[in-house]
Amino acid sequence: MEMKAEKSKILVIGVTGRLGFELAKASINASHPTFGLVRDSAFSDPHKSQKLHLLSHSGVTLLKGSLQDEESLIEAIKRVDVVICAVSSKQVPEQKLLIPAIKKAGCVKRFIPSEFGLDADKTRVSNMDNNFYSNKAEIRRIVEAEGIPYTLVCCNFFTSYLLPSLVQPGLKAPPRDKVSIFGDGTVKGVFMKENDVAAFTINTVDDPRTLNKVLYLRPPGNVCSMNELVEIWEGKISKKLEKNYVSEEELLMKIKATPYPDNMEMVFIYSAFVKGDQTYFDVELEGSQLYPHTKYTTISEFLETLV
Repeated sequence: MEMKAEKSKILVIGVTGRLGFELAKASINASHPTFGLVRDSAFSDPHKSQKLHLLSHSGVTLLKGSLQDEESLIEAIKRVDVVICAVSSKQVPEQKLLIPAIKKAGCVKRFIPSEFGLDADKTRVSNMDNNFYSNKAEIRRIVEAEGIPYTLVCCNFFTSYLLPSLVQPGLKAPPRDKVSIFGDGTVKGVFMKENDVAAFTINTVDDPRTLNKVLYLRPPGNVCSMNELVEIWEGKISKKLEKNYVSEEELLMKIKATPYPDNMEMVFIYSAFVKGDQTYFDVELEGSQLYPHTKYTTISEFLETLV
């Protein structure tokens, strides 16, 4: 009788962050022995300690340590088979401390670095994004050069980013009167809920099909142009919005006139909804095709919660 392979033990780095928290929960839900690397300081932060309490209650083993403390880092890595890093974009370069530790530990069957956005090798805004994507691409190159087995997850935008305002820079809620549409409104972007990204990510860890590959998330119902987004929203509020089309030139002028980091929202909008950086290329592996039973929230379902 064939023994069912044991589920990989998973270490999540960044468990107090939005995605890291969801990754740890998804890992436990999928019955993986799950560990979280946590800095000492997190326990004294009320918001973070509440998350840590919830995780530990659900069965996550919390290990004290940080990317800066090599000894605790290697010790944590030695307890697992898979390392998932979910540090914030500002901390992406700090993974340069993690890669040698993974190499030294010598036991990691899969590393999932902190990508979780647009494909850093495919974006076409490198001169205006303040190294946002080149930092991620650099980590890819180091992982490849070191021969560490990896999976990259490109989920495009999170629904918590830009979608709550219907892609209106500076707004906190979707407009009910007039709306700006960038470019001609036909270029498609992709939005995914964090907990869905986490579920798809955990599916990949023991899947030979995703080894040393990029998994893209572009499921039906989550790939949408600005014209389509506005139409879905108009349907939900039973009202037509006044549309103001902002040309590529106008948007680029606004980006140039706005200092960093305040211009980044517009840079990401330009990248996704004018240049089409999320959807201009075909993909080999798409999450909802690879894992058809994984449920996810569509853009329409998410917008429903904002009515």
